[in-house]
Amino acid sequence: MAKASVHDPLDEEPESGPGLRLSRRGIVVLSVLGALVLGALGWLVFFSSALDVRTVAVQGLESGKLTDDQVREALGGLRHGPLARIDLTEAEHRVEGLPRVAKAEVWRGWPHTLRVKLVERRPVAAVKNQDGTFSQVDAGGVSFATEPSAPTGVPLLELALSQQANDALAVVDRPTLLRAAVTVAAGLPPEVAKRTGALQIHSYDDIRLQLSGGVTVRWGSAERTARKAVVLTALLGQRGTNYDVSAPDAPAVSP
Repeated sequence: MAKASVHDPLDEEPESGPGLRLSRRGIVVLSVLGALVLGALGWLVFFSSALDVRTVAVQGLESGKLTDDQVREALGGLRHGPLARIDLTEAEHRVEGLPRVAKAEVWRGWPHTLRVKLVERRPVAAVKNQDGTFSQVDAGGVSFATEPSAPTGVPLLELALSQQANDALAVVDRPTLLRAAVTVAAGLPPEVAKRTGALQIHSYDDIRLQLSGGVTVRWGSAERTARKAVVLTALLGQRGTNYDVSAPDAPAVSP
């Protein structure tokens, strides 16, 4: 005798209800509303004064020679108007146009702040001008500031060219010699730079340091400056008034 099948209500497939359909008019209405919302947001962000720049925040001022106001003045009209419309690349270029600024980064700090982070140039040497002032030179050889006195802790570059070097200026000119000297100055350990009163350029291959206490260091050329700096630091532990690191693999110390 066949068993009667048991009906399980879970086996039934649910009836699908009528799908939600928008009429053509409804689609048009929603599209218009969406466009209005986007337009309102765009106007609010890009054209209204609701998100205007109200503050310029500057980071990286370490020398005490560059001020917030100078940075703001460099930005000019870029520090006014809607924050979203600020040309950040142009803002960076304007800040980097300040002589003391090596690099700048500008970004938006919502809702009202234009943020500027900069790196100031640092002097590694100074050059005495004909009028008695001193130009400060950074590690890249850029002269970025002129002041009545030389900055402390950096050597003064002096051209003391030999006759042979003078005769060779057509081949190795003064700017080339100064760049070589700047390379040496930039590579000096801080403790040596502080002791160096003058960095004398006698020729391309004959650069000398005049340290405090009447100590002279023959540096030679600007080549292998990093190695020479290491060797000199070790040699200064020995007594002497003349140090020669022009050949860093065979240095010498003499009274």
